[in-house]
Amino acid sequence: MSEIDLSVGLAGGWLANPTLLASGVAGESVESLLSAIKAGAGGAVSKSIGLKPRRGYPDPTVVRLDAGTINAVGLSNPGAAVFSKRLDPLKGGDAPFIIVSVFGGSPAEFSKVVRTLDGKNFAGYELNLSCPHVEGVGTEVGHDPELVARVVRAVKSATGKRVFAKLSPNTERILEVARAAVDEGVDGITAINTVRAMMIDVESQRPVLSHRTGGLSGSAIRPIALRCVYELSEEFEVPIMGVGGISMWDHAVEFLLAGATAVQVGTAASGKYGLFRKIVEGIGGYIRRKGFRTVAEITGLAHRGWACRTCSFTARS
Repeated sequence: MSEIDLSVGLAGGWLANPTLLASGVAGESVESLLSAIKAGAGGAVSKSIGLKPRRGYPDPTVVRLDAGTINAVGLSNPGAAVFSKRLDPLKGGDAPFIIVSVFGGSPAEFSKVVRTLDGKNFAGYELNLSCPHVEGVGTEVGHDPELVARVVRAVKSATGKRVFAKLSPNTERILEVARAAVDEGVDGITAINTVRAMMIDVESQRPVLSHRTGGLSGSAIRPIALRCVYELSEEFEVPIMGVGGISMWDHAVEFLLAGATAVQVGTAASGKYGLFRKIVEGIGGYIRRKGFRTVAEITGLAHRGWACRTCSFTARS
């Protein structure tokens, strides 16, 4: 059989394979983003960067569970001006596929962050429209289609780079929010961000996190993320990056079959960048075993026609 090709096109760019490090895992270091790519990821997304430095919340900020992690770090970051300087090593025509995650409290603030960073050599922006534990820059933005449209419009007017909108699962209006972003020309969608959650310590009888609530990530949210990707893929033609609970190759394949062009790995890859090579090898083995040659050939296959066993209709083909 001919050689398997794992490269994928993503909003006019190319990844060597369909995996990326998700935002938040690598902290504020460009070197750690590059380390993930050297370890086998096709690309990487930075920690979310705002206009000004932000300390975030006091400890405890992370709760580890059997099925994932709840975190409320509070979008700590060095600010756009400092992070811009850290992007200096990304030079040359063959720069790795790095996306910078950005956040803001208004369309104008998003635009200012982008203008501060835009002169550096990276692939594009991921708009953090959906942080579930920071007031003013999270849920309030990502649940309002009109505000999302204004944010995307402001960012698109400030840059010629690719722009991806990262959507929240904490709303029943995710398709409306996505439509607003797509209608304003967003180049792709990332789905999903973390799910709002909390834990309570029974001995102290208080919430475990200093912020009380946080964002749940890890395997517990994979079915939610998968459903969102599937529904978004049915409605929109723009590329989708699926993220949420991926820790094995078959998890990644699930998202590809649901319609994702690429997948991001977050919680499972923290401190374990070698996981990317295992996931990529598994995707390649699956494609070969099923008689395909490329990732594109399996993308969206779960949308093929199927007969409902208890109904009198057949789903779309």
